[in-house]
Amino acid sequence: MSAYRKLRFESLEQCVAEVRRIVAASEAGRLVSSGQWTPGQILAHVAAWIEYGYQGYPIKPPPFFIRWVLRLRLRSMLERGMPRGVKIPGVPGGTVGADEMTTVAAAERLLVALRRLEQRQEAAFDSPAFGPMSHEDRVRLNLRHAELHLGHLSY
Repeated sequence: MSAYRKLRFESLEQCVAEVRRIVAASEAGRLVSSGQWTPGQILAHVAAWIEYGYQGYPIKPPPFFIRWVLRLRLRSMLERGMPRGVKIPGVPGGTVGADEMTTVAAAERLLVALRRLEQRQEAAFDSPAFGPMSHEDRVRLNLRHAELHLGHLSY
């Protein structure tokens, strides 16, 4: 098992480049996951959370007080990153979107989702946790989410 990598993406382009490096490592037989998910599940999960902004979220918003606290923590998360090990209460497995997919198929799905953000496609649905966000904040939040999960993949 490999160690967790602390990643930092300052742009969507950096995240796209990392996804491409992950695919190349997978094809070369060098990709290793340090977590409980397969590389395909990790990539699919990150893609799914981007897609939910366009297609709708499969979970309900948390109670008002929790949303209020999360909203207060948003700036910190956008700047410092997302905490590891957080589970969504009441959701089996603690989260959604970790679909079983091959690494290559999940990477393509993620690249398509990242392209939508690059093209500034307007999200139709607000975050259940954070509510309405600017496009820039939505991008930053998705980059922090990608850093969190892609850090479990080494090559």
